[in-house]
Amino acid sequence: MMLHSVQSSYSARWIAGLAAALVIGLTAPAVAQRATDTTLARVLVLGTGGTIAGQASARAGNAYDSGKVSSANLVAAIPGIENLAQISAEQISSIGSQDMNDKVWFDLVKRIRAAIDNKEVDGVVITHGTDTMEETAFFLQNVLDTDIPVVLVGSMRPSTAIGADGPANLYEAMRVASAPESRGRGVLVVLNDTVHAARWVQKTNTTSVETFRSPDAGPVGYVDTGSLRFLQPAVPAKGAKLKLPDAPPLPRVDIIYSHANMDAAEIEDAVKRGAKGIVLAGVGDGNSSKGAIDALAAAAKQGVVVVRSSRVGSGFVNRNVEVEDDKLGFAVALDLNPQKARVLLQLLIANGVTESSAVQQAFAR
Repeated sequence: MMLHSVQSSYSARWIAGLAAALVIGLTAPAVAQRATDTTLARVLVLGTGGTIAGQASARAGNAYDSGKVSSANLVAAIPGIENLAQISAEQISSIGSQDMNDKVWFDLVKRIRAAIDNKEVDGVVITHGTDTMEETAFFLQNVLDTDIPVVLVGSMRPSTAIGADGPANLYEAMRVASAPESRGRGVLVVLNDTVHAARWVQKTNTTSVETFRSPDAGPVGYVDTGSLRFLQPAVPAKGAKLKLPDAPPLPRVDIIYSHANMDAAEIEDAVKRGAKGIVLAGVGDGNSSKGAIDALAAAAKQGVVVVRSSRVGSGFVNRNVEVEDDKLGFAVALDLNPQKARVLLQLLIANGVTESSAVQQAFAR
């Protein structure tokens, strides 16, 4: 009961603080400086929208509209957050993450790189919707070459909800981004007192605040309002990061979902519509019907890059078990789920990596 009372009190203060911030105006200044202690780490908050920035809607009791509150106002409403870092906030977009797109990804990379090159920041926090957060995190992991902490954070309840989880999540993301021990750990995702690595994390529940998990690896750390605990030392990244084209979009890669009684129609249609790559969200160990596998083999012969992943949600997809990958010219996603396999394949194709063995080497890295 004590914990419940504390959480209820904190949520009440958050809602009151948010209301006060919104009185100032929903359109916040582009930059909101919060701390004056120059000994604190400098953290840039980049807002993209999402549930964490959502407001209640009259459609239903639990309905809301994403991306209605600016990142500056979200920060301004959290008591004590100014004691963690020198904070500046900017808005990159104001969308639900179901609408996340290449342009926003490129804009994020451009702003983060500029902040790093100009030595503006010691850490970055990105407020983001949870639906595609794992894809944005994995994209950034593959293109950003930096040891400063880049932390994605969101919430499962909108900012105006009773028991909103956004304030605690954002506070804890700020703690992670401003901590020296977070350096060199790649892109991180923070929700529900837990820190996850971009490669492993995925959303696993439609509505629970415990939705983010790393089924094949587990979290890399835990955080609360008073402490941050990583479970292992930082491991230096290996290999060069992938380059981005000068402008979006990335090459088209389609995900084809495997199911019982599947034919070749979806695969053939993807090829006709100009897909440069296809990721199979296969049954079991990345398998599919004979008709679908034959269609994928035909696509590979036409120069379409084919990667087998799995719809299962955890586990590794292995080469040459039931499917003759070497013979058919396929790569396998190993530990990557279909949505992350798609992101990596887009980047590989954009970098001219299309031969199946080279694609497989990249997935193994």
